[in-house]
Amino acid sequence: MVKEGYIIDYISGLEVKATPEELEAVQVFSKQLVEDYGYPIKNIQTRPQYRVKIRPSDTKKEYPVDIAVFSSDSKNDDNPYIIVECKKKNRKDGKSQLQDYLRFSKAFLGVWFNGEQRLFLRKLEQDGKIQFEEIPNIPRYGQRVEDIGKFKRKDLRPTHNLKSTFKAIRNHLAANTVGATRDEILAQQLINLIFCKIYDERFTEPNEIVTFRAGVDESAAKIKERILDLFEKVKRKYKEVLDENDNINLDEKSIEYVVGELQNYCLIEAERDSIADAFETFIGHALKGGQGQFFTPRNVVKMMVDILDPDDEDLIIDPACGSGGFLVEALRHVWRKLDIEGEKYHWNKISLQEEKMEVALNRIRGIDKDYFLSKVAKAYMAIIGDGKSGIFCEDSLDNPSNWHQSTRQKIDLEKFSILLTNPPFGSKIPVRGDDKLKQYYLGHKWKQNKKTNEWEKGKLKEKEAPQILFIERCIQLLDEGGRMAIVLPDGIYGNDNLTYIRKFILEQGRILAIIDIPMETFMPNTSTKTSVLIFQKNRNYLEKNYPIYMAIADNCGHDRRGNNKGEDDIAKIAEDFHAWRKENSISY
Repeated sequence: MVKEGYIIDYISGLEVKATPEELEAVQVFSKQLVEDYGYPIKNIQTRPQYRVKIRPSDTKKEYPVDIAVFSSDSKNDDNPYIIVECKKKNRKDGKSQLQDYLRFSKAFLGVWFNGEQRLFLRKLEQDGKIQFEEIPNIPRYGQRVEDIGKFKRKDLRPTHNLKSTFKAIRNHLAANTVGATRDEILAQQLINLIFCKIYDERFTEPNEIVTFRAGVDESAAKIKERILDLFEKVKRKYKEVLDENDNINLDEKSIEYVVGELQNYCLIEAERDSIADAFETFIGHALKGGQGQFFTPRNVVKMMVDILDPDDEDLIIDPACGSGGFLVEALRHVWRKLDIEGEKYHWNKISLQEEKMEVALNRIRGIDKDYFLSKVAKAYMAIIGDGKSGIFCEDSLDNPSNWHQSTRQKIDLEKFSILLTNPPFGSKIPVRGDDKLKQYYLGHKWKQNKKTNEWEKGKLKEKEAPQILFIERCIQLLDEGGRMAIVLPDGIYGNDNLTYIRKFILEQGRILAIIDIPMETFMPNTSTKTSVLIFQKNRNYLEKNYPIYMAIADNCGHDRRGNNKGEDDIAKIAEDFHAWRKENSISY
């Protein structure tokens, strides 16, 4: 057992005090050094701390270094390579200290990191004087500093730490970008750069040098010119989802910084949805709070997709798609199945790619009423799927006859075999208007007859919370036999005055599963307690006593502040569900 108030240090395995500096910076960057940069743990020292001089006359080496990286596992005064100075969030000091530690040691690279911002330095000795220059990043293990930015496509690696990277980018841009300070504007700019990155990953041969790069000895102006040329290619390729007037307006130093931070990684293979990460970091409460736009954690998304288990014959929709997280994961899930099928039947590469594009073009649909989010989802799906997008900017709860013709051609009620969604919640964002509400049984007042105990439909309500109407709209979108996974607040499952909603759901088909997920799951964004409902539409299903899979996830992989906590019960549930389904002979 770890003592209260202590944690296990990632590098040394020793117990250390769980100070803000340790939690927010030292442990975070230690993991990045190993997971993202590839440095062996045996070449890194955190505890006991490596010490350096703090003045030329210092013989005791008085200052302890937070993280020291050595060029070999001998870890002595002759081979320090990188020194990392860590601070807790909101601390800005320590940068001059870092220069002193570099000056009085043989290390020639330095990193300053406070959990939300970071700075990379290279030490240079010219004419007997020591100088420092900022560089776009530090090299990976085995690379030279001169190799930074000269990556072949096959050298890019997925990362576990995008959240930390995006925080660093957001804070740097907010503090340094000329001409743009609002989070929404900065987010749009970052998204445009992310699309450049994803396009470059998709259309660069494995042995070719990537275009999305920032070299140590390149001018910021040259980097910006190369990125703007790349963005023009992105716009030409995806002109149906990116407007001609979409631009990258960041100054050249900001572009250099963003490219330097992202260039090591392969975003299209990232474990988390990089677009959602960017929004969580950049948009903040300015966008998410008002309209209930909270982004579903990847482990929950993956669990829901794995439980529904779509294939290439399914027609898939998310009627509250946000930035497209469910749709991207569903597409990847189907593609993985096609890879297995292609290997089994010995399809050639072109045939397999055609099958994958067929799914991306014709089997994926999404709706979101937020123009900005729908545009991002549209562009993201187009780049990932290399084709036209099935994403539309509409109000899913409006009468479908009011949707644009292009939407009505692609989306209709009772058409979809797979539905995945996390609808907006909240009494503070009610749906109003007779034209909308009268479409729904659940848009009416319901009262229980005391004599018969039956629930009776009454007058139309003046307003209703969106999540209640979304339940009915989602069921309307499903065809007979269609399957749904939806995140809902726990009150839907237990409040006595909402019994009529549960009765309505049971009349529409069969509940396959209810999965209780921890309150921390959506923290720190919202503390709403939720569960996932798995449902199959079958209005002729008359069986009243049937097995339902029930699961409680105690751990979601992070704590209330969003910090990684290790244990993740959610990741195990889909496999357990399918074992239960097989045991009970339940077929889709």
